[in-house]
Amino acid sequence: MKKSKSALVYMALALGAIAAIAFVALRDPATVGASADMSAAAALRDGDMKKLNFHPDPRPTSDKPFVTEDGGAMSLADYRGKVVLLNFWATWCPPCRKEMPMLEEIARDLNGDDFAVVTLATGRNAPPAIAAFFEEIGVESLPQYRDPKQDIAREMAVLGLPVTVLIGRDGREIARMTGDADWSGDSARAILKEVIAATGDEPRG
Repeated sequence: MKKSKSALVYMALALGAIAAIAFVALRDPATVGASADMSAAAALRDGDMKKLNFHPDPRPTSDKPFVTEDGGAMSLADYRGKVVLLNFWATWCPPCRKEMPMLEEIARDLNGDDFAVVTLATGRNAPPAIAAFFEEIGVESLPQYRDPKQDIAREMAVLGLPVTVLIGRDGREIARMTGDADWSGDSARAILKEVIAATGDEPRG
């Protein structure tokens, strides 16, 4: 039963992503080339981080709302001015279980005025199931945000889970990784610190 549910969610994400290809391919001629050079950050990729693909030009993200722990609403626009590591995940996803504690570790070390880890459960993930998932793996500080109708996942062409998106201070997507990774490792830390430093003077949306 769990496998069939997983297959259905993957299919839904894939169908939504097909409709979103034009969205992620958009380039704003006025902003192409205006962002900080990411070549130095890309050169720091090693190990798991070799799967992190930096885009030639920043891509738009979604401003659609997601659900917060208290049932309120926020969007990625609320994080403008910070570099954001946005992780799409689900309670039924085994690689997500492996990856989440590493995301919490990097969040504890780097979260602040310039950086935030945002974890977004996409699809049918009941709040009690999310809370139980976090408790089982010992995660205490990451946000339990939800994208219940997969609106954000579809708009950002998320295929499968987990997917982690690196977003600049101006709210545009700089890089993307499909699959789990050690975000607490030396290479990930070096990349994130470089992106934070390189985008320090960028317009903040």
